[in-house]
Amino acid sequence: MEYMLAIFLIGLVILAHEYGHFLVAKLMTIPVERFSIGFGPKLWSFHRGTTEFRISLFPIGGYLLPEVKDETQFFKLPVLKRIILAAGGPVASALLTIVCFSLYNTFSTGINLNGLLLKPFFQTGKTTLAMLYVILQSLSQPGQLSSAVGLVAQGGRFIGSSSLSWLQFTALVSLNLGIINLLPLPVFDGGKILLYSLEKIHPKLVRLHYPLSLAGWIFILGLTFYVTAVDIGRLF
Repeated sequence: MEYMLAIFLIGLVILAHEYGHFLVAKLMTIPVERFSIGFGPKLWSFHRGTTEFRISLFPIGGYLLPEVKDETQFFKLPVLKRIILAAGGPVASALLTIVCFSLYNTFSTGINLNGLLLKPFFQTGKTTLAMLYVILQSLSQPGQLSSAVGLVAQGGRFIGSSSLSWLQFTALVSLNLGIINLLPLPVFDGGKILLYSLEKIHPKLVRLHYPLSLAGWIFILGLTFYVTAVDIGRLF
């Protein structure tokens, strides 16, 4: 049961992150063609307005596809709009973390101003610093990274440790997703923000998007397969 709950909560975290992008797109009147949880072939979908909402086969993230004819049309959007669109996901992840810490404090110690509104920001900041340290260490030692398989296995054990652990787990996974997405790799939101910002230096730098994104995807997919294999080895 705890492992099913871990899978559900991870899906909730991804949904919140992608909905951050979606909400920002709507606020900036950028039409959205597709909102997907996961990558790869479609498992299930429905339409609302002109947007297709879908669940895809590989639940290792998600994406939002603006309703544009091609890349040229997308890059005609103002740079600031694209930067805000990319930042929407990490901001949503941080907000979900704050809400989870706030609920955890309230259930643990009762309703009070400090636990409800002030302490969650301190907890989020402190956890962010600790996660940055761990992430930087893990980048030099890929064997310490966890795949979706490892995250579910560890999450199931952690959730089963106490009645409120699911809130802590959601907060940590959401914050981790937000931080990783701010890394300056082209496939992540941070990389997109960096490349969009470089266009302000010289518009022709837009040509770097495609080759760097392709290289980034190759790197991430290779790392994902490696880490997943390591996690499966640990389990069996």
